[in-house]
Amino acid sequence: MNDLSPLRAVLGARVPALETGAAGQRRGCPLSELRDRLRRAGLRPTRQRLSLGWLLFGKGDRHLTAEMLYDEAMRAKVPVSLATVYNTLHQFTEAGLLRQLALDGSKAYFDTNPSEHHHFFLEEEGQVLDMPDCGITVDSLPQAPEGMEIAGVEVIVRLRRRTGRA
Repeated sequence: MNDLSPLRAVLGARVPALETGAAGQRRGCPLSELRDRLRRAGLRPTRQRLSLGWLLFGKGDRHLTAEMLYDEAMRAKVPVSLATVYNTLHQFTEAGLLRQLALDGSKAYFDTNPSEHHHFFLEEEGQVLDMPDCGITVDSLPQAPEGMEIAGVEVIVRLRRRTGRA
């Protein structure tokens, strides 16, 4: 019996491959840690949340849309609707487990690394990349309206391929 059989029971499907580190040790979010993580965030660890959480967090830091996660769930034979995927992503975001990025007017991206950091957005590919920590500073922020405070500043650098010589 391998150590992933509890996940198969919860997911009711095949378990996605886990990333491994340089020394070959397994990285990712084992089921018990995921349950605890959801509980600490104030979320009940339902079968669907565990299934989607495993797909989200079991592959390291990444950026994806609801449609991308739904496609992964369908390939893994996780029985969820697209509406459930959207609801779960928004619940995880409200609980601080994900960060929602508004990069493209037609879809929202979700970042499994909720810490403050900046992004590149490859417009043609619709791909989001974490920006290396290069000491970006934003000077001269506007005064927040009365009764409000600035909660954070996010820099998104949009990239596209050059179409000729500059």
